[in-house]
Amino acid sequence: MTYKLFAGCLTIFLAVYSQAGRSSDEILEQYKSLFSQQQKEFEKQRQIIIEQGKEIEKLKSRLDSLTQQPAGQQSTSNRADKGAEQPDSAKLPHSKAVAAQPVDKRDDHQAQARAESGNLPSGPVGQAPPKQNEKPRPPEMPRLSDSVGGVLTRKGKIVIEPSLEYAFTGGSRVFLDAFTFLPAIAIGLIDIRQIKQHSLMASIGARYGLTDRLEIEARVPYRARFDEQRSRPVSIGAAIDETFNASGNGLGDIEFAARYQLNSGAGGWPILVGNLQATAPTGKGPFDIKYARAQGVPGAVFPTEVPTGSGFFSFEPSVTALYATDPAVFFANLAYNYNMGSKQKAIDGSGDRYKVDPGYGLGLTVGMGFGINERSSFNIAYSHRHIFNTRINNQTLKGSQLDIGQLLIGYAFKYSPQTTLNFSFAIGTTEDAQDVRLSFRVPMVF
Repeated sequence: MTYKLFAGCLTIFLAVYSQAGRSSDEILEQYKSLFSQQQKEFEKQRQIIIEQGKEIEKLKSRLDSLTQQPAGQQSTSNRADKGAEQPDSAKLPHSKAVAAQPVDKRDDHQAQARAESGNLPSGPVGQAPPKQNEKPRPPEMPRLSDSVGGVLTRKGKIVIEPSLEYAFTGGSRVFLDAFTFLPAIAIGLIDIRQIKQHSLMASIGARYGLTDRLEIEARVPYRARFDEQRSRPVSIGAAIDETFNASGNGLGDIEFAARYQLNSGAGGWPILVGNLQATAPTGKGPFDIKYARAQGVPGAVFPTEVPTGSGFFSFEPSVTALYATDPAVFFANLAYNYNMGSKQKAIDGSGDRYKVDPGYGLGLTVGMGFGINERSSFNIAYSHRHIFNTRINNQTLKGSQLDIGQLLIGYAFKYSPQTTLNFSFAIGTTEDAQDVRLSFRVPMVF
């Protein structure tokens, strides 16, 4: 009985053990199969990631080339990409939950990138800045004279320019009221005079821009002048000096001017500006003042007052050339001055009238301007003007020609967008020129 019981238990144990062994082998095989499937899924996911990386690179290159492609090509390429480039993940079967989670994230990124590429504009966006149709204008420089420096007034703008000017002239001159019968012997009055002149002029000017290339100007000056003359005739042995002081003030000669930009300066050419200036004899001329004879100096005549104008109509056409080579501007001005003759009374009080034709003049100015910064600039120039002989009753007055040379230096400071401070001074380099001239201008734009 015991033997049978033991044999039955052994049989049951062997049966259970064999069944358990077969179950373990099957489970192992199932795990092996599942692991193989997971490897295949991971390989597929790796391929998908590689493809997504390629698509991202394509999107980057497309974004970089958007600004270089025409609008038509951009829209065509966008439509072609949408129809032709489909993600491989859309064609793949769904995997198990363990591997499906990373696939969904990659698909989300890919869909987002594709949505962004689909929303890219097919052409330029925003509003383009307005085109600058403004024509080249002469560069702004400190104004050295009425025809050199400054800048043309813009169309419709008005520039009011008050100015103040001081000039000093001093020197000795020899006056000869005699005749000679040998080159070295003179019979008559030889008078040596020392002259000092102080002149102050305040003026108000207005410029208006008819176009961006044409402006007109009018200027009204008021002059004050003080002269001191000391004379001693050397031919008659005078022991004392005769001193005469004269002063006066009043309205000066009113000036009118027009300036026109002749070309645009394209093609390497300098900018050319044509100038025309006219002066009306509204001031008291040298033939309108009174003269007195010197006491103790036979034949010497001195003015008792000073003129404030020239006494003649004058016209001065000129051409200014400006060539900009950053940061410097080279400029030159060529001018011709014509003084209209008229009949004038003799200064000796005789009442005789003479036809006086003042000499015409030729002038040349050359220089360079330099911009220190956005608000400051200065220039330096040399001006030379030759005045030909005066004619009286069609007879040339010998020795009446003049050579006026000046060294000009100017400085400009832009105080505000509408106001500029302009200071310049001139130093005489010839005997006929003023010793020094200081000028201060304040152009204001309205």
